[in-house]
Amino acid sequence: MIKHIVLFKLKDASPQGVERTAAVLRGLEGKVEQLRGLEVGIDVVRSQRSYDIALIATFDSLEDLEGYQVHPEHKKVIEHMTQVRESQVAVDFEF
Repeated sequence: MIKHIVLFKLKDASPQGVERTAAVLRGLEGKVEQLRGLEVGIDVVRSQRSYDIALIATFDSLEDLEGYQVHPEHKKVIEHMTQVRESQVAVDFEF
């Protein structure tokens, strides 16, 4: 199985801006057949080093992760994230 973890720092880190973007990410659930699990968390510490949102997605295989990357619903989310994010980091690993 594959875990796909992405951390986002947003341009608008207000509670409303963060919640709006978290809702967009949560909207992937049930729309992408390759997605086995999805967690979206909002940072509660809000320190200088914190990112605003974490996305943790689970896939059966690397091929499913690759399919997710090009899925039309994921591409819509990428469009949104391109507009609202300041930066992001990611890691993908087998478990």
